[in-house]
Amino acid sequence: MDDSIIQAKNLTKIYNKGGGAEVRAVDNVTLEVARGEFVGVMGASGSGKSTLMNILGCLDKPTAGTVLLDGIDVGVLGDEDLARLRNKKIGFVFQTFNLLPRTNALENVELPLVYSDLPNVSKLARSALDAVGLTARAHHYPSELSGGEQQRVAIARALVNDPEIIFADEPTGNLDSRSSYEIMAIFQKLNAQGRTIILVTHEPDIAGHTRRVIRVSDGRIVEDVENKNPRDAAADLAELPPQEERRENR
Repeated sequence: MDDSIIQAKNLTKIYNKGGGAEVRAVDNVTLEVARGEFVGVMGASGSGKSTLMNILGCLDKPTAGTVLLDGIDVGVLGDEDLARLRNKKIGFVFQTFNLLPRTNALENVELPLVYSDLPNVSKLARSALDAVGLTARAHHYPSELSGGEQQRVAIARALVNDPEIIFADEPTGNLDSRSSYEIMAIFQKLNAQGRTIILVTHEPDIAGHTRRVIRVSDGRIVEDVENKNPRDAAADLAELPPQEERRENR
């Protein structure tokens, strides 16, 4: 694949359970992600999809195999160099938002910049909030925001360092339909601007908004297909009634 931003080869992650039993959360996975792709990684709970994302995002190390991130072999890097690489090139969005409850939206977005030497930290954070349509909620605390708004703050926090890649692990898992489509519309817009996005989900309708779908089962890739006609999240949002009851069991 030309212009690959991620190259993973023969990745395996083994966890040891009690009694000496081994669990292969990731089992000999090889894949490449091109710069600017929007990839959905699908699989049931326990399939290994989140473990794979954590390895590709340099949050975890494989038992075996290699990962090249923008040509850099992350396996030879120490913890400090890995942290710097993540801070420079990667943004993360998680299902549970991971916002500090006693810190307002603007301050939550500023957190990744705390140890940077960048000027105008507050201006950068406000710009990131503006990108997700939350300028007016900058001084609200997480408890004062809806689930969808909290996730948008989390996306703004992931954007504030201007990363090349965004990893999103079940970002719509705690949201209703309307909020889910709002979040997917933001990801589609970011992807259209050139960012690489890798999104983990167990929901086919959410994966349908991505441009490539990788299905994982028992730690292995069982399908890797191009989605030639991704759903338009903004159009899906427009088709919803003005108010919709919250979806359960997402």
